[in-house]
Order: sequence, then structure tokens, then C-alpha cells
Amino acid sequence: MKFKKLLHLGLALTALGSFGATLLSAKSTAQAVSNQTFTRMEKDTIQSMDPSMIVDAISGQANLDTMDGLYRYNGKNIEPAIATDVVKPTNDGKTYTIKLRHDAKWSNGDPVTANDFVFAWRRTVDPKTGSQYAYLFEPVANAKDIMNKKKPVSALGIKALDKYTLQIDLTQAVPYFNSLLAFQTFFPQNEKFVKKAGKKFGTTSKYSLSNGPFVLKGWTGTNNTWTEVKNKNYWNAKAVKLNKIKVQVVKDPSTALNLYQSNKLDDAILTGENAQQMRKDPAFVPRKQSRTTYIEMNQKKLPEFKNEKLRQGLSLAINREEMVKKVLGDGSIVADNATPQGIMENPSNGKDFAADAKAQDEAADNFDKAKAKALFNEGLKEVGKKKITVTLLHDDTDSAKKLAEYLQSAWQQALPNLKVTLNSVPFKTRVTRSTNGQFQMVLGGWQADYPDPISFLDLFTTNNDYNFGKWSNSDYDKLVEASKTTDALDPQARYNDLMKAQTLLTNTQGVIPLYQTVEAHLVNKKVKDLKYSPQNTYNFVGTYIK
Repeated sequence: MKFKKLLHLGLALTALGSFGATLLSAKSTAQAVSNQTFTRMEKDTIQSMDPSMIVDAISGQANLDTMDGLYRYNGKNIEPAIATDVVKPTNDGKTYTIKLRHDAKWSNGDPVTANDFVFAWRRTVDPKTGSQYAYLFEPVANAKDIMNKKKPVSALGIKALDKYTLQIDLTQAVPYFNSLLAFQTFFPQNEKFVKKAGKKFGTTSKYSLSNGPFVLKGWTGTNNTWTEVKNKNYWNAKAVKLNKIKVQVVKDPSTALNLYQSNKLDDAILTGENAQQMRKDPAFVPRKQSRTTYIEMNQKKLPEFKNEKLRQGLSLAINREEMVKKVLGDGSIVADNATPQGIMENPSNGKDFAADAKAQDEAADNFDKAKAKALFNEGLKEVGKKKITVTLLHDDTDSAKKLAEYLQSAWQQALPNLKVTLNSVPFKTRVTRSTNGQFQMVLGGWQADYPDPISFLDLFTTNNDYNFGKWSNSDYDKLVEASKTTDALDPQARYNDLMKAQTLLTNTQGVIPLYQTVEAHLVNKKVKDLKYSPQNTYNFVGTYIK
């Protein structure tokens, strides 16, 4: 890390010569980082610190701060973490043999070993654990059979060849598998610690264990503030310049702005009028995220939503351009599909996947009140209804409330035979109700776990745990499956499968896409080397306050 030298140091360096210069420079650097604290905000609290159970971005960020997997994103690129190198698979892309660092430790002093990965992966795919992310392990040998209770967890295709060597066997090649290994669900777990904590594991900072840059402190499981303290046992501790990260929950953007302007936050997230107000500030940083927000309609709870025309009518009644400019105001862009921009290119011409998909859509996302009303009324006749009353579930943040109110107004103005009520709940409650199917419509979203459209398209396959609306299409399922199996090693064929699946999802409005997030931040100009990854997460290794 390079720091600008203080002006008065120049005279001293001239007198002392090069050796003295080295000593003073080292001393100056040490003083600069000796008491550094970075203050940031989140829009809600941590839900879990159990890598097998994390389902939200806030918990994911906290996990990435305090944990290391085989790899870690350093900006846009993957680099080795617990692994000694980013390996290339053998056996036609189906076998990964990975050497581990010998100096990696848990915060309690235990060594991080190959068995920690074997235990963690087996625990995640074990049906008894109930991990919603277990489906990510499907390419690993025998994972599907284990999740379907046809084979024991010991059959999973991962084994420790010795204390510091892992072998991973896949059923088929996966082009993005190294990216998956940088995701928290694939991180190691200390078997002794997890078993001792039992059901309390990951529920508070006391029952969490770190092997990463920081150690979580002061999180009780429900509170709105917590601290991440530099982990002295971290293998790469020399590269960690921050001594402490303080995090607090701020749901109101006006409060966030006030805290930033009073020097109580180094990184604040803004929306709406506050974002528009600060767009020309030198500290304003728009972070384009691989995240889309969309509406899911629960076809199990409200069978009327199985009707394609009703879903299309709801979509056509939304003026997305107006929505992103007047309601969000943070630079977010219209989402033409569930898949965001910037995560895949067409192998034949380099065109962005999302832009390519938009060109093939049948304008299902365009604003057209007359067509919306006509389609919705046709759908009502087909399901034998004269009108429908639905409730939209959404978060209780200021931005989510304003968005929900906008949607309610847009729908009821364009669709006279629709009545919409709103149900504002805390983020954790919304996630739980979505998971349990306790909603009629829900305002939710997804961000890429790794930079590939399958991270989104896999969600809406018939049996995926995250298919909250229960939309189902056999042709769609076949296309997604082909992209992961028969066409996995053919980039163009795989791209074509994913494109057809995306077009089918959009044209039938299996979900209603709204916008792709561009998150508006105010970042203290003194904060340096703050890296942002395709996972929409920070990597604080190397970050410092100038």
C-alpha cells in the first residue's frame, strides 16, 4: 500500500539518507494504520452468520468480512484465499484438486484444514440442515441424491486427500465453478465449534467463528449495530489496514445523509430525493449492481395468477422509466428481464446478455395502459372473476414503501378491476414469509452469487426453493437443465439455452421485472482501496483511511 509522504518528512529523509528514509516511511505507515476505524451502514440487520443458512446480502457481506473460502474476489478478479492457487480442473472439467495454505487459522487458533470444507459442504447438502442454497451444490457428485435422501452425506463428491489437499468431483463440467467457490455457502466450517454450538451456531457473534480478515463483535442476533475487529490470526493480517469496521442499520435515507454529513458514517446509502440532491457531490459513488428487483405472484396462494394475461396486464401497467427517475432517483435503471446487465456476453458477437434478451422480448415490459387493461380483463374472464383483491408484501424501508405505493397507484389507475392493499414488514419477516409462501404478491429481488445468468434463471425452475411464486414451465426447465449439462462445455450452445429460457420467462411474465439497482453511495474521500466485486460486496482487505 502506498501512502503520500508528509511534506515535512522530506527534509528529514534528505538528512538521514536512504536507510533512514526506509525507517521513517515504515514508521509513518505504521502510525497511519494503527487506529483506523471505518464506519458504514446497512439497510437492515444480519439475519444469520451460518454459511449454510445465509440467504440475504447483508448477512453475506458480514460473512465475507469475517470468513475466507478457497478464493476471494479482489475487485473484479478471483484470487487465492485458503487455496494456494486458482486451479484448472482435470478429467474434462470434472475434477478439482486444490492445495490449501498451511498458515490459515480460525480465530480460536485452530488450523483451517481440508476437513473443514468437507464437513461444511456435507452439512449444507444434508436435508436435515434445510439450507436454501443447497441447490448450488447440484453439480457436485451425488449431491442431488443426497438432497433427495437417496444417498448418505458421506457420498458427496468432496474428500480430503490429506490435511491440506481437497479433491472435488463434479457430475459434469461447470464453467463458473471457480466463481462459486468464492461464495459464502462454499466456505469452511469448524466441525468442533459447530457441533458444540448446536442450533445456536451463527445466531450471535458469540456463536460465530472467523477465519477471515475480521472477527464479528457485539451482534446479539437482533440488534442494529455491530463491530468487526481485525483478526490477529488471519493468514493475511499484514494486508489488513483497518483495525475496526463499525456498522449500523439505517433505514431512512435522510438519516443516512445526516449521519454522513456529521462525520458519523464513512459510507452512506441514499435513495430518492436525497440521492438526487447529492448526485454532483465529489463523494457520490453510483455502484451498478448485478441485482434486479421484481414482483413474484404466488400461484399457489392465488391460483388466478396462473393466468398469463393477468400477469402481463400487471406488468404493462407499470411505467418503469417514471418509476426509476421519480421514485428511486438513485441512478437505478429499468430491468427488461430478471437477469441484469453486465454478467455475460454473447460468445459470437460480445453483446450483453440482458441487451440481447431485450431485443428478443415481445415488449412484455413496456408501459401501455390500454393494452394492460384489455389483457387484464381478458384474464379475469378466463378465470371466471369480475375483480381481484390482492395484497403486496414489501419491506418497511423508506424506499420500499415508496415503491410499493407507486405500484399500488399505477395498478389501480390502469386496472379498475384490481384492488391492491399493502403489507409493510421488516426485511427478516418478508424473507421468512416469502420462503414459506405466506404472501399473494411480494416485492423482492436477487443479486448474482456469481457472474452468470444461471444465478438468476435457476431460481425459477419448478422445484427451486427460491421460486416463491411457484411459476412453472417444463420447456423452461429443460432449457436451464441443458445449459448445465449437455451444453455446459459449448459456450454458444449454453448461451442460446439461457437466452431462450430468459425470453420465455419474460414474455410470459413468470416474474415481473422492475429495475436493476444502481446503489447511490456517499463515500468519504479519505477512504482508499475500497474494492467492490461482481458479488456486489466489498473486500476490505487493503482498505485504509488516508
